[in-house]
Amino acid sequence: MSIIAWIVLGLVAGFIASKVVNKSGDGMLIDILLGVVGAVVGGWLFNTFGMAGVTGLNLYSILVAAVGAIVFLVIYHAITRRRV
Repeated sequence: MSIIAWIVLGLVAGFIASKVVNKSGDGMLIDILLGVVGAVVGGWLFNTFGMAGVTGLNLYSILVAAVGAIVFLVIYHAITRRRV
């Protein structure tokens, strides 16, 4: 996938994950970064469980990236809330 496709995928997945976890977005840049990290995490998780990871810019890849971003965001909030 191209860099632009990863950014679009990251923006959509990060936005979805932010809405699911915090009920509000974290800003466009954070949502993009969260989504891209989520795509990597989601791809790894799905591959670990025997399913295809991110396959391109399609609905399945958005689902994979959103699941990964939600997992990443939940862990991130659990770690940062304990420290504060």
